[in-house]
Amino acid sequence: MKLVISAIYLALFFISSSAFSQIDPDIFSKFESKFYEIDGYKINVEVKGSGDPIFFLPGGPGNSHDYMQANFGQYYKTNTVVFFDFLGRGKSDDAKDKSEYSVENDTDLIEKLRIILKFDKISVVGHSYGTVPAQAYAIKYPEHLDKLLLISGFHSGEMWQANCDSYNHYAKTHFPEKWKQVDSLRALGYVSSQEPLKSLYANIPTKYVYYHNTSIIGNSPKEPYRVWNNDVYTTIIGRDGDFDVSGSMINQDYRQQLKNVKAKTLIVAGRYDGVSTPEFNIQYKTFMSQAQFVMFEQSGHNPYLEEPEKFFPLFDTFFGIK
Repeated sequence: MKLVISAIYLALFFISSSAFSQIDPDIFSKFESKFYEIDGYKINVEVKGSGDPIFFLPGGPGNSHDYMQANFGQYYKTNTVVFFDFLGRGKSDDAKDKSEYSVENDTDLIEKLRIILKFDKISVVGHSYGTVPAQAYAIKYPEHLDKLLLISGFHSGEMWQANCDSYNHYAKTHFPEKWKQVDSLRALGYVSSQEPLKSLYANIPTKYVYYHNTSIIGNSPKEPYRVWNNDVYTTIIGRDGDFDVSGSMINQDYRQQLKNVKAKTLIVAGRYDGVSTPEFNIQYKTFMSQAQFVMFEQSGHNPYLEEPEKFFPLFDTFFGIK
């Protein structure tokens, strides 16, 4: 289920050629990195605009902020938009000790940035893994949260494990030749973060798991940047995380607390999402009945890419953007 660079991460930048008319292919040039020292590390933060602040949290864990900026950067015209790289990701410093990569530290970094940037309240938009610290923030710092948008999210480590199992079933049944090799290496004791299993697993085609419409055009920064940090992924999800979730993620479970979140909340899911599957996403209707839930019927893991004509008007309405 890992966002493998060769097959998946590049796809996260993709936007439809007929997509949201306001998306700017040169959006990256409009932002400037500023580095804040937090807990002894330089954290890359890119802020632009005025008005109510919105923090955007990317997936992975291991991704930089760039793909979120590619698709939501244009909102600097109506809001203060905040894109940043979590510790060990993008342009931010690496941790001295890998154990510092955790959901808990990611959650607290959001709050530290809110304080540094002098916002009383913030709205948070999380995608994929980004929904995990987003929910943790809503529960831990409710007095500073205005609105919460969860896109293709995970409400627990148990859900993450279930979706790993779902993806592996897909891979096994659709690519039995490759899976035979996977089984052979597993029988020898290899875990998903070890070579050669790591490369073999990454070579299994995943576009049909992430996308309903697989013909998408890309947008990414022109300057060199770090798109992925595997150390972050293996620490938070586990050294064998594509099969057996451990790390910080396995301890997350927000199901019983979501009903107490008072912030206005929108939850978005994709009918064809093979990563955060509808089977589990639909459970948000039970755990967080006060939230607005919208299923995108023609989307996979990235509804803002596949159905922009539906997603962005919904986004605008939710945030009161005219």
